[in-house]
Amino acid sequence: MSQNVQTLVGIGLYTPAEAGRLINVRSAKLRRWLQGHEANGKHYSPLWKSEIDLDDGKAYLSFRDMLEARVASSFIENGLSAKKLRRAIEIAQQVVGERPLATKWLKTDGRSVFLQVAESEAEEDGEPECLDLFRSQYAFARVVKDSLRDIQFDGIYPTAWWPQGEKAGVLIDPARSFGKPIEKETSVPTEHLASAVRTEGSVELVAKMWDVPVRAVRRAVAFEQKLSEPALAA
Repeated sequence: MSQNVQTLVGIGLYTPAEAGRLINVRSAKLRRWLQGHEANGKHYSPLWKSEIDLDDGKAYLSFRDMLEARVASSFIENGLSAKKLRRAIEIAQQVVGERPLATKWLKTDGRSVFLQVAESEAEEDGEPECLDLFRSQYAFARVVKDSLRDIQFDGIYPTAWWPQGEKAGVLIDPARSFGKPIEKETSVPTEHLASAVRTEGSVELVAKMWDVPVRAVRRAVAFEQKLSEPALAA
């Protein structure tokens, strides 16, 4: 079923290019993950179904879709094959339901994928107890990388994200500005403030025009500048 703007409030809306810029993943790769693709005469189905369907044949990501893609990319960067990732998603769906990559319990060490299911206070080293999704047994994932850093959760599901860390002062909240990055103190989208500075040539002037603190404008400009620096993942 297609969606309208009203139904997208609190979900977030990103094109593959917008999401790719935020999570440092190529937009073409995001489209393949969401729409499936053909390779060497074989069809590969989507890794998961996007929450967004505008009925125009194009791919879009919700806030949770974007974070799932960020986790998927991180897993692959840590050495997990796309085939194993696809299988891990299928198994995890049986354990936690739909959208398992959008929970804070899914982790990897590059060889397997683990679903953290309990905190084991009895363990001397304090390691979380994890279920190995490929071996269907419990293990202690000592070397896993937490892919969901700088994310706020309501229970196990993400509600907001500090894309460059909380100290940078920029928040992505799907319930505000359709999930566009906003400066934390003013809630103004960073792209608006940074664009105004490029046009006016003065941080102080833009702060006066928008009636916001100079520090807020500087945070927005710094965020947008840093966002354009990293090379996209292959």
